[in-house]
Amino acid sequence: MHADKVETLVRELLRELGEDPEREGLRDTPARVARSLAFLSSGYRASLGDVVQRAVFTQPTHNMVIVRDIELYSLCEHHLLPFFGRAHVGYVAQGRVLGVSKVARLVDHYARRLQLQERLTESIASALMEVVDAEGVGVVVEAQHLCMMMRGVEKQNSTMTTSAVLGSFRRSEATRMEFLTLIGHRHP
Repeated sequence: MHADKVETLVRELLRELGEDPEREGLRDTPARVARSLAFLSSGYRASLGDVVQRAVFTQPTHNMVIVRDIELYSLCEHHLLPFFGRAHVGYVAQGRVLGVSKVARLVDHYARRLQLQERLTESIASALMEVVDAEGVGVVVEAQHLCMMMRGVEKQNSTMTTSAVLGSFRRSEATRMEFLTLIGHRHP
């Protein structure tokens, strides 16, 4: 990302909004926005290997591993407004496990892009399946979208829930139900 180009564009945007980008309170805003956008879009500039590094470990287990309540913050690709919430990520290991902090970093890696919640959920599941060669993967993301809260329908208490299930989580209702129970998700 070219910070100087982003700063120029933000100055132009401020003018289009009817503001004076040289006003005291806005003078440093273009640089702040450029730094903010660089951070919020950092998922484009790292590979899955950069995120995981050497944190896949051989462990002779075939049990479910779950990391719940991973905070996430992303930007809706339709309005460039934030959405935020939590991800619950689980997998059934087949002799390989991922360091727990890398599960959270995996969520951040995909959240730090312009996103649709549906794509975010699927991306996390597919990447985890690939990285640990899991027997199955389940991901549930629950998020609130400011594009829905601040504008449009203005519904402040709505939460969107998406899920992605792969492998044994898709094939086996018992595995899927165990995952949903362990993350505290209600199911019929």
